Amino acid sequence: MAAFAMLLVGLIVTMGIGSSFSTLPIITAIYVPLCTSLGFSPLATVSIIGHSRRISDAGRPASDSTLGPTAGLNADGQHDHMRDTVIPTFLHFNLPLLAAGWIASMVLWSAAARHRSRLSDSLVATPC
Repeated sequence: MAAFAMLLVGLIVTMGIGSSFSTLPIITAIYVPLCTSLGFSPLATVSIIGHSRRISDAGRPASDSTLGPTAGLNADGQHDHMRDTVIPTFLHFNLPLLAAGWIASMVLWSAAARHRSRLSDSLVATPC
């Protein structure tokens, strides 16, 4: 649940700032200590940071990914930027990316948890 919440916060931060590249230092400064305290592996932390900064870049209204198609499709003056470009991009790109980021972080977290339990079992089982 924590990974999903971090991805949603990344979505809001990226949409608010407007650039996925400039949100990287902000999200990293918050998420690395948080993920470490929650027991996420470094690979799961990188997955959460990468997905959360990328998750809303294409779905925000002032994105290059949405303004370019709008400029071309509005040649006849009948293209609505929000209804015809931004909302479909958000639904068909960002929501699957949110799901993929959550699944990736959970798979990487569970793999790290299994590795830690095997490591602790081997340390307990070996006589000194």
